[in-house]
Amino acid sequence: MPFPDFPFHETETSFVHHTEVLKYLKGYAEHRDLYKHIRLRTVVNKVTPVPVDGGRTSWSVSIQDLETKKREELEFDAVMVCNGHYCAPYIPEIEGIDEFRGSIQHSKAYRSPEAFRNLRVVVLGAASSGADIGMELSEVAGEVYISHNLPEPLLYLPSNVKQVPGIKSASREGFTFHDDSTAEADALIYCTGYRFEFPFLTPECKVRTEGRRVMPLYKHLIHTELPSICFVGLPFKVLPFPLFHFQIQYFMRTLDGSIKLPSKEEMDEEADRDFQKRLALDMPPSCAHEMGSLQWDYFAELADCIGLKRLPPVVRMVYDFVADRRKEDLVHYKTESYTVLDHGHFENKHVSP
Repeated sequence: MPFPDFPFHETETSFVHHTEVLKYLKGYAEHRDLYKHIRLRTVVNKVTPVPVDGGRTSWSVSIQDLETKKREELEFDAVMVCNGHYCAPYIPEIEGIDEFRGSIQHSKAYRSPEAFRNLRVVVLGAASSGADIGMELSEVAGEVYISHNLPEPLLYLPSNVKQVPGIKSASREGFTFHDDSTAEADALIYCTGYRFEFPFLTPECKVRTEGRRVMPLYKHLIHTELPSICFVGLPFKVLPFPLFHFQIQYFMRTLDGSIKLPSKEEMDEEADRDFQKRLALDMPPSCAHEMGSLQWDYFAELADCIGLKRLPPVVRMVYDFVADRRKEDLVHYKTESYTVLDHGHFENKHVSP
């Protein structure tokens, strides 16, 4: 999980609490002396490209201090968009959902299973959030229905957790699923992911999104027409901190001239080849930035381009091993802890929850 050049601090478990991740990030900021460059409680209202002499692009950035309400307009040579993609919930349309009289929320708002004690809960989605929330709810809820369209079922679930197909429609009392089975429910939790949103980019930025595909981007990162703006962290199902590390290092090398980018046409062609490759792998258009097993070649390509060390093989070994353990035992896989021994070996052991 850590940035390649900043090890994670000692912890009792491999599956750390979010407070430990925050501690790590604060430690990174202190180690790199970043606080002097960070303006907290400041919102970016508008980012606009400004043509300058020599065919270059400057960037006008309008900001506002949320405490003093003071507004400023600043000028920069480059922009890195790092606003994340876990902010704007994606809510799929469900026929009749307005009739449902139970509670409805997105996983972004979920904090504790206690509010669902003894209730019948439908969890829509079975990726990381859906599966984890479903397991938490099973300890207090009366019944949990994990509604998904995955090709393979989740294994070894608690007795009060049932798997059902995706939701076909809603009614006052509950839901009908795609196999026409039904379930009465008291609550629905959308674990359906997020949308990409860049409300601060003006139309002149020429950024467009189609579903979960952001265009026009070279290597999922650099705007092909305005290459002094990049979008860090769009790929998902990845190791996020190593992803950020390699992407930012690559972008910086393009800014200082160490790497010469291809022409706009060549970059667009490569981006399209990448998209077509995904379609050929039976990945839907919504997976335009999904990595999974593709992340290793992506990391290696960026690392080689900028002369950085690749991630050691043991990182993928642990990642794949944990993914398999999660499929085998969703209930208990987090009770195992992992220790990297060297670049090609690791050990895992059971730890008390």
